Formats: sequence, C-alpha cells, structure tokens
Amino acid sequence: MTLCFAKEGTEVVPLILLEETDFNGWLVNQPTSIQNWCEVHNFKAELGQVLILPDLEGNMTSAVVGIGTAKAREKGRFALAKAASKLPKKTFEIISGLPDELAEVECLGWLLSQYTFSRYRQCQKECATLIAPDCLDRERLEAVANGEALIRDLINLPASEMSPVALEDVVRSIGKRFDADVQSTVGEDLLSNNFPMIHAVGRASDIPPRLIDLTWGTQGPAVVLVGKGVCFDTGGLNLKPGGSMGLMKKDMAGAATVLGLAQMIMGLEVKVCLRVLIPAVENSVSGNAFRPKDILTSRKGLTVEVNNTDAEGRLILADALALADDAKPDLIVSMATLTGAARAAVGTDLVPFYCDNDYDAEIIMRSGNRVSDPVWRMPFYEPYEEVLESGIADLDNAPAGGFAGSIVAALFLRRFVEHTTRFVHFDIYGWQPKQAPARPQGGIGQGARALLDAFPDLLDL
Repeated sequence: MTLCFAKEGTEVVPLILLEETDFNGWLVNQPTSIQNWCEVHNFKAELGQVLILPDLEGNMTSAVVGIGTAKAREKGRFALAKAASKLPKKTFEIISGLPDELAEVECLGWLLSQYTFSRYRQCQKECATLIAPDCLDRERLEAVANGEALIRDLINLPASEMSPVALEDVVRSIGKRFDADVQSTVGEDLLSNNFPMIHAVGRASDIPPRLIDLTWGTQGPAVVLVGKGVCFDTGGLNLKPGGSMGLMKKDMAGAATVLGLAQMIMGLEVKVCLRVLIPAVENSVSGNAFRPKDILTSRKGLTVEVNNTDAEGRLILADALALADDAKPDLIVSMATLTGAARAAVGTDLVPFYCDNDYDAEIIMRSGNRVSDPVWRMPFYEPYEEVLESGIADLDNAPAGGFAGSIVAALFLRRFVEHTTRFVHFDIYGWQPKQAPARPQGGIGQGARALLDAFPDLLDL
C-alpha cells in the first residue's frame, strides 16, 4: 500500500490541536454551546482525546484533538496518530495548535497510522486523511513513510512467500525502480566466490542460499548497509521449541530494514554511494545441515567453532561484512534480529546499537529522539573479547555462559570489519508485540529513520 497525504483541493474539515495546558485559555473564548459540549464529553485536551464540534443542526464543523502535555508525550509516541484512529473518515487540515518542533513527527505518525497489512484479508482499512501542513517537506515524509511500509510488509509476509528467492525478487524490483545494479551469488557459487559461512548456514534448505548485492549512486561518501536475511530460522540441528519458532518469519527483519532505508535514500536522492548486502538463507534441518562442533572457515580466513546452530545470523553477516570491509567504505551499518539478550536488556521498543565513535553515536542517538525512532548506545566492551575465544578455532559462535549476549555478538561481528574505521551495528527486534499509535501489531522498522536523519551530520552531506 502507498501512504500519502490528501491531495490539495479536497474538501477538508478544520482540525484544532490543543495542549492540555492551553485548554482553559482556548475554552473561555468559545461560545457557551461549545463550552457545554466540552463539559458534556469531558474533553480536557488530554493526550489523544478527540471531540467533534457540530453546528446547530448537528453537522460536523471542525474537530479538536488533545495532544496532552510534554510530560505525557514523553511516555509515548505519535499523539496525533492516536487521535487519527478516532476521527471520522474525512480529510482534515490542521488550522492551529501544531508546534513547529512536533510537526514532522506527528504528521509522519498520521501517515504511519494508515498502514495495514491486508494481503490475506478481504476488508480494506479506511482512514481519516490529512492535508500536509505547509511547513513540511511532503515528499520527504511520504518517502520515509513508504520505506517504513515496505519494511513492515516484508516482515509480515510468511516464510512461504518471503523466501530467499522472493527476497531477491524484491531487491531486484526496487533496484529496477531506482536504476540500481543488483547482483546475486547463489548456491554453490557462494563457495567458489568465498562466502563459505553463508553457504554452510543455508545449504540444508531446498531453496539455495544467496548473497544479494545492490549498488546505487556515483557521488558522495560510500555507505554499505548489511542486513541479516534469515527468511526462516528453525534453529537448525539445535532446533528451537515451537514457542520460540513461531515468530521466526521475522528473522529477516534486518534485511527488510536496510531495504526500507535504501528505498528512502534512493527515493530522496541522498548524495551517497550506496551498497546493500543481504545474505539470504533459510536455517533448515536436513541431512546436510551444518552441525554443532563443526569448524567453519570464513571469507576473512578466521575459523569459527559452531557451538550452536541457532546462532547462525552472525555467521552469515560475518561473510557479508568481510566483503563490505574489502572496499574500505566510509561507513558500514549492520542490522539484524541477532539476540534475545538485546530484548532482555532494553525490551522490544528500544533498539541497542554499537559504535566505537563517540561523535557518531551522539548523532544517531539525537536523531533517534528527534524522529521518534528510539535507539540506545551499547558498548563494544573490550574485556569480553576473551569470551569469543575457542579452544580449537579463532572464534566461538555461541560462547557458554549466556551473559552479555548482545555485546558478545556485536564483538563477534566487529572482528570481520578490519579496514573500515566507522562501523555501526543495530541489534533490532523488528516486531511490534501489541497495538500502539501508528504501530499495529506485527512487523516494524527500527533504526532506519534514525539513520536517515543522522546521515547529513554523519557523512557531512
């Protein structure tokens, strides 16, 4: 689906936004009938409250939406989206009460609230629409919203329809739309082209593993986005229990997120030389599946002892990161649903990221706050490097003990980035567990909007 603002010239209903602290001042200037109407409906401009204002014949003349207090907004996101779901299916135009510092985020939230995953349902969602305020860059917000919609769609699709082949088809479709070059290395060619760990993880599936490689742009800093594309994860021979396997269609959320971000970058013509690398596999069970205690040799030459076949994401990312590092780009970003430890540390809503550069980390944190895409810096904690040591190989893919799992996984990935000085890793969840304003239950983008907002400062654009 396409998320967009209403077209100019559409018949509109005026929309008034009110801070809770401004409500009484507004109310005293209204006719007695409106004052009584607010009292009857207990409207106080609290966060997400909606009140339809009628004329004497009961026809809607305008609507008032409460955006609460600054403190109330800190506890949640997208106040306007919370109200949008309660408004009638009309087109609205904000005529007052939208603070400049909230305009972009709140109007983006309205766009995102239009999203629904309706591929397998007969009914279509009808939503209230909004005229874009003059102060906003309409095209930019629509590009961001539709990049987010792509991420959600890809994660929400079942593995039967979002296989490594289907994921490659999506990349090729996006590449064709933006005149990008797309190449792939598939099956046994992974071995001849030195991507042995991608091959090892994906070889048990009937659908051959692959490395998908998109390049776009000829001007500006070189940026490589690497996304984990495990289209379904059984856990391999270390088979997951049913309860843990139920959401594993989302184990390609890293790939979905870098694709959504890439679509935003290309659609907005950001001046970068972009490369997107997606190792796409299914971690399946069969007679030729890779085994616990196997020793794998990576593209970089480092050997890895497999102590858990369910820690496969870091293996396929390692080969892709080594390829990215060969070109010594200005920035490498990896995104992956990598560890349950990240969820234990910060929950499902906040995304931990790892970065050695204090300046870069500060920019990303600030951008995440500005665009309501919350991220939190975690440390590449050097003393934990020894945990990665294996008795018979260079690295252990699943060190015993289980402590600091997200940090240890990030340190594992960093071993494969040697020549590039700026590397950022996001350990995302990619799933909204319950309904929230502008975020229906299901697949969700995390970190993409923060990065897009950060790029001008990160890359001196």
